[in-house]
Amino acid sequence: MKFIVIGLGSFGASLAEKLTAQGNEVMGVDNRMEKVNMLKDKITHTICIDATDEAAFMSLPLKNTDTVIVAIGENEGANIMATALCKNHFVKRLISRAINSLHEKVLLAIGVNEIVHPEQETAERWSKKLCLNGLLESFELNDNYSIIEAVVPNKYVGKNLLEIGFREKFNILVLTILKKTEQRNIFGTNRMVATVLQGIPNPKTVIQEGDILALYGSNLDLKDFLR
Repeated sequence: MKFIVIGLGSFGASLAEKLTAQGNEVMGVDNRMEKVNMLKDKITHTICIDATDEAAFMSLPLKNTDTVIVAIGENEGANIMATALCKNHFVKRLISRAINSLHEKVLLAIGVNEIVHPEQETAERWSKKLCLNGLLESFELNDNYSIIEAVVPNKYVGKNLLEIGFREKFNILVLTILKKTEQRNIFGTNRMVATVLQGIPNPKTVIQEGDILALYGSNLDLKDFLR
């Protein structure tokens, strides 16, 4: 996959390195040459530009990029401007860093649905989330086992849990099923949030489009299922 990370501070640099280490093509962007030079031999590409300047921003390979992460954390205004440019140019997937709760509300108001909180979430966790299709959240119980939330693959929609064979084929457990509902924020903008649909599902529970599964298993088995 191809990523652009805008802002190479501690979080952005760490995320860019981890995504590169997992075999992705990563372009790191920052307006500070010292940050760019520090990473030029550690990630796929680096470029020193001001991503809040639209002319400079347009030089980035946006159409060929799967995900853009705005990781700027030192300047709220620069973060919002870079995020707004990403929205205006319809990047395929946009993730932006929130510096505080007010900043998060502004990002939600301009339509950003995926928001990073580096104080609560590590670059390691986000690199895993970005590299596995359908993974929404993960909680590592130890080095080998995790509980994750994942969007159900389309090929399983309309089938029940017994037909899919989570335990038999994949050696993982379905703890519960969540469904997305709309929630209105203070700006009047609707946002999709996940709410619990039921308790422990029975084997004849039918998977519906958009369902989110809470799964438990070994990290290797969970990765195999998501692939």
